[in-house]
Amino acid sequence: MASQTSSKKVIYAALLGNLLIAVTKFVAAAWTGSSAMLSEGVHSLVDTGNELLLLYGIYRSNKPPDRAHPLGHGRELYFWTFIVALLIFALGAGVSFYEGITHIRRPEPMESPLVAYLVLGFSLLFEGGSWWIALKEFRKAKGPLGYFRAVRESKDPTTFTVLFEDTAALAGLLIAFVGITAAQHFDMPELDGMASLGIGAVLTTTALVLARETKGLLIGEAANHKLEASILAIAQADPAIERANGVLTVHLAPDQVVAALSAEFSDALRTPDIEACVRRIETKIKQTHPEITTLFIKPQTAGTYRDRKDAVEGQMTSG
Repeated sequence: MASQTSSKKVIYAALLGNLLIAVTKFVAAAWTGSSAMLSEGVHSLVDTGNELLLLYGIYRSNKPPDRAHPLGHGRELYFWTFIVALLIFALGAGVSFYEGITHIRRPEPMESPLVAYLVLGFSLLFEGGSWWIALKEFRKAKGPLGYFRAVRESKDPTTFTVLFEDTAALAGLLIAFVGITAAQHFDMPELDGMASLGIGAVLTTTALVLARETKGLLIGEAANHKLEASILAIAQADPAIERANGVLTVHLAPDQVVAALSAEFSDALRTPDIEACVRRIETKIKQTHPEITTLFIKPQTAGTYRDRKDAVEGQMTSG
């Protein structure tokens, strides 16, 4: 639950910042007529809605199992994160491209550019604060891993989603600043529209990266090797286990993992002994790793496990 507290802290910070910035940008866009400023306002409004969806995803993912969902609702978090990626693309990037093309075809001089500069300055300040909070939490979560590898291996998309959003927002603000400045300096309002296209390109890239990373989580990704090795070690340490063959794991949410353990029991064991052994292993594993919400233990010889594993790997190779 500590990771959820950290994630919510990042999301609340981004939510407050984006809401205030969105209102300010829309007022400035109406005042100045800037296309880039309007695109930035839509961007911040979409980001505000995205934070609400992430919070809703966290809430839904914590619902207990029921008859229709016996393994729980953990993947709701991944689903809503994927929806966030789609909204960034469809609304954020779509409106930016539309505004950019419109202002290039029908350029209009900007009014009161000083207002736009003031809004951009305050937005950079507020957005930078939200970005810094997200970066600190992501650094804490990633440990010694590099940034790209940490994103690829992370099972909690909320922190890196907010970090990506804030990074895209900062890049968009810089593009808007350059576009507005260039439009004023060269007396070419078309450059303001070009800035909107640049913001759209940034949002498109962000959405595609988020969608790619979230898709893997939504389909189902295995837990890290350390967790799997620990499960095997706990099982192997039980005196009733001849051999812990292997384990399959899948994340339903950042703190919800389903595991299936293949183990070979001693031939001398009776059914009550096997049941007692299963209870011991299950209790020990869940005490050591509370994120294991469901554990299946399958009695299986090492040879049978190896044959089935080789058959699966053969299908993966041929596919």
